[in-house]
Amino acid sequence: MNRDTAPAALRAQISGSSFYAGMRILPLAERNAMYAVYGFCRMVDDIADDDGRPPALRADALELWRRDIDRLYDGGDPGQAHFLVGPIQQFSLDRDDFHAVIDGMAMDVAADICCPSMAMLDLYCDRVASAVGRLSVRIFGMEQAPGIALAHHLGRALQLTNILRDIDEDAAIGRVYLPAEALMAAGIEPGNIAALIADPRLDIAARHVAEIAQDHYAQAGAILARRPKGHLIAPKMMAAVYARTLRRSVAQGWRPPRRRIKTSKPALILTLLRLWLLR
Repeated sequence: MNRDTAPAALRAQISGSSFYAGMRILPLAERNAMYAVYGFCRMVDDIADDDGRPPALRADALELWRRDIDRLYDGGDPGQAHFLVGPIQQFSLDRDDFHAVIDGMAMDVAADICCPSMAMLDLYCDRVASAVGRLSVRIFGMEQAPGIALAHHLGRALQLTNILRDIDEDAAIGRVYLPAEALMAAGIEPGNIAALIADPRLDIAARHVAEIAQDHYAQAGAILARRPKGHLIAPKMMAAVYARTLRRSVAQGWRPPRRRIKTSKPALILTLLRLWLLR
């Protein structure tokens, strides 16, 4: 799959994302492989978030993806996963990472995640973000040890940033990803979503999660600073853009009413140009 041959709705999502700007700089084969991975992630994510379908039907749709992925790896008809055949063969992508992404989406389908334990949140982040990172670093041509470490830290950093940015949007669909431990430490009783997101002490809990994200950014930055083998501008750009979003979120705080932090296209272009010049 490349951006121009993707379905129109998916093409619009790709073009309007910071992901697109970061991936355009890759060589053609790597770029198209990343578009394919992104396409897979968007499609299974759309299933998980489709509240127009009962959970049982969404779970069935995710299981169909799992079966198609398995058939692809076992040499059978890949069905809807046909566009992943080339990237999987060219970059030796791991079946378990595709399964992990599906498992993460299934967590959202099984029950709306509300105030998970810290351990459950970390597992969720590993599945929906770090697993994508593990697929990506293979495409970027990184060696295994630094690549897996980068996927671990940067994936969690990006996902926690998204969670902190999207608190109100997630709450509107019955989800609160802030961990119960952070909420209780702030004096907030997990449970009632409306009361929880209106509580000014939410700022304390969110700042605790922000500190965890900042530590993951620091760990990812240390790996990238060692200049491991691979196409590193793409992960550097994602780290720079999302870390800036987190810094702006911290500066604004999370006391209600909250304003969602957005990244402008000029800022994306300037970030990409700076990284390109300093590569």
